[in-house]
Amino acid sequence: MATVTFRDETVTGRPVIEWEVAGLPERMTVRELIRLRVREEVLRYNARPGDRFNGLVRPDDAETELNGYRLRAPRRIDWERQAEIAERAFLANGFFVLAGDRQVEDLDEAVDLTADPDLVFVKLVALAGG
Repeated sequence: MATVTFRDETVTGRPVIEWEVAGLPERMTVRELIRLRVREEVLRYNARPGDRFNGLVRPDDAETELNGYRLRAPRRIDWERQAEIAERAFLANGFFVLAGDRQVEDLDEAVDLTADPDLVFVKLVALAGG
């Protein structure tokens, strides 16, 4: 079994948040890892709903803020819906994933979590006027 570290970083490499998930298979696809990550962050939010969600992608009807999203009112978030949004964002280059020292580019690419247990997620932000 493997332990993976999920870490968000800015495009300049500054860490934003980090957490671990243990008991994983030694190999998982990028799709499975994104879905796992989204499920974990939504489960944490749903355990204590608030008006702010700090996650990989923006929930429906939320406003983007610095390092998170503001919800109109606290509510439960559907992790499967969030996972679908995250998969589409990955395919549209809304964020990229680094496994060890390499960028993974395909949702169906397998990652060896014993060799690359650190996954870095970098959200790309559209430039104003660009």
